[in-house]
Amino acid sequence: MRRILILTEYDGTHFAGLQRQRTGLRTVQGELERVLPGIGALPKAVAAGRTDAGVHALAMPFHFDLGSRIPTEKIPQALNRLLPEDLKVVAAREVAPDFHARKDALWRAYRYRILLRSHPSPLLRHRALWLRHPLDLAAIREALSFLPGRHNFLGFAKEEVRAGERELYEARMEEVEGEAGRELRFYFRGQSFLRGQVRGMVGTLLEVGLGKRSPENIRLILQTQDRGQAGPSAPPQGLYFLEAAYPPEKLSPR
Repeated sequence: MRRILILTEYDGTHFAGLQRQRTGLRTVQGELERVLPGIGALPKAVAAGRTDAGVHALAMPFHFDLGSRIPTEKIPQALNRLLPEDLKVVAAREVAPDFHARKDALWRAYRYRILLRSHPSPLLRHRALWLRHPLDLAAIREALSFLPGRHNFLGFAKEEVRAGERELYEARMEEVEGEAGRELRFYFRGQSFLRGQVRGMVGTLLEVGLGKRSPENIRLILQTQDRGQAGPSAPPQGLYFLEAAYPPEKLSPR
């Protein structure tokens, strides 16, 4: 039995999130586990994290155990023949037998895309948040400066989350010229993230940019850990799971 790490890319528009659900709703994990026996693998896949309905991924790691002799380099092609069009495997490698996609992750990174122009884009309606209002980018950058470090992020997470201390390594914003016009892209890299944390941070940062709250308000939310003090969650379609990193010794079969 070999332990395999795969990186998956998916369009989250028509998924009810990543994690398998008992209700029978369509999920990323459910679709992947449905096809794993087709290549001789056990029907259990473990992800590096979780994404909500409508959230996308460029390289979401999963691990699973494989009993067949299929060469590792053939795994993406074999799985992609069985997977739907909105979920594909982009890479595969054999890893240490005790590798764990979630527990061994050193950090995870997310991006949030915002399209800034006078009219919405039909092509990006499921890929980015559209805003027509001008934003105070200097105020947003000041607010971002309060986020890196070890904090309790409960004030930005979904209300059912109970434990909130996490370390955020990077929080930055860049302006880019995208295929449909000017975009803002937020980048967050951290040890791990609470459910809803990134969207809560982005929604609050946008209120800073719109002049609805001061940059210093970010510091207050971190201190009080009160979700009611923060802004609304940004919509899911602009959020992308980018990647996760692992210790090198875990990425080599022993």
